[in-house]
Amino acid sequence: MDFSLTETQQLIRETARDFARQEVAPGAAERDETHRFPAEIVRQLAALGFMGVAIPEELGGSGLDPLCYVLAMEEISRACAGTGVIMSVNNSLVCDPLHAFGTPEQHERWLRPLARGELLGCFGLSEPGTGSDAVNLKTTAKQVDGGYLLDGTKNFITNAPEADLALIFAVTDREKRHKGVSCFLLPMKTPGVSLGSHDKKVGIRCSHSSPIILEEVLLPAEAMLGRPGDGFRIAMATLDGGRIGIAAQALGIAGAALAAAASYAQERTAFGKPIAELQAIQFMLADMATELDAARLLTYRAAWLKGAGKRYGKEAAMAKLFASEAASRIASKAIQIHGGYGYVSDYPAERFWRDARITEIYEGTSEIQRLVIAANFLKELE
Repeated sequence: MDFSLTETQQLIRETARDFARQEVAPGAAERDETHRFPAEIVRQLAALGFMGVAIPEELGGSGLDPLCYVLAMEEISRACAGTGVIMSVNNSLVCDPLHAFGTPEQHERWLRPLARGELLGCFGLSEPGTGSDAVNLKTTAKQVDGGYLLDGTKNFITNAPEADLALIFAVTDREKRHKGVSCFLLPMKTPGVSLGSHDKKVGIRCSHSSPIILEEVLLPAEAMLGRPGDGFRIAMATLDGGRIGIAAQALGIAGAALAAAASYAQERTAFGKPIAELQAIQFMLADMATELDAARLLTYRAAWLKGAGKRYGKEAAMAKLFASEAASRIASKAIQIHGGYGYVSDYPAERFWRDARITEIYEGTSEIQRLVIAANFLKELE
């Protein structure tokens, strides 16, 4: 079993790491405090090819494998988790489904500029009152002369305030349940589209999210992604890949928290020596390092399976579940090691703690991941 990275993968990791350290990390605390969207950094990510990592070069992307994407995501998120999720949404939730289900015309009009980072996308599945229940959406798309008329509200949509395009999931036939959900490509400047107030979030605060409100929004028939009734299938396939991206984000947050804790423990003295020499602190650091390594292996495995064209839904859920919960535990222990300084914003430990928490919630809560894992596991026993 070979765990070594290829030359290309090593280069991507080094490129992302250098960029993250030099350009992303220096302003991360300020962006978190002011909630400032990192527009210039997103443009630089596009120039590096990181906004469409796994999209073929002929369609505007970098033509790299899913593991390259994970490596880049981890490094960017280690410097700034908010910036990481902006990149993740455009890659995993927008470019990937457009590539998999789009027509050549949709590829040319939307995928190419999105993969190049000339446009920014968002993913409109969640709604007030439905959350992870993607079958019982309230947003409707009624077929009319000239296309479809959309009405409804989407909630907690990352990138919405800055996005040029949204993938919107709406009910086209209520009686068909999950087979009556369809997906639409919605230009955000379409008449009838408006945004609710920006969400006031605990963490990842430079990444903006908001409701998307649709009031008699007319879209042409060619705005549909896939066929009528394909929406649920598109959403589930997209979220399988998205979970790998969020697992990678969690790795970055956890890695940053562990590094900060280790550095502080080597500098802070108590009882006449650095606290890193105290067994209680060493045990915490050992557990943190072990959990991070286990999470990384699960995430890399899921990315490898996806790149190999194998089934990876269960493994992606395992990676997302373990990496997100490990990130929260690691960030919590980082605060404990910092003591009182961990609870004030003079040190970054509290930001990592706040950023980590959302990884257990979005793109499928930990409870949903457990349902996915159990369903797949039981099916394998048949």
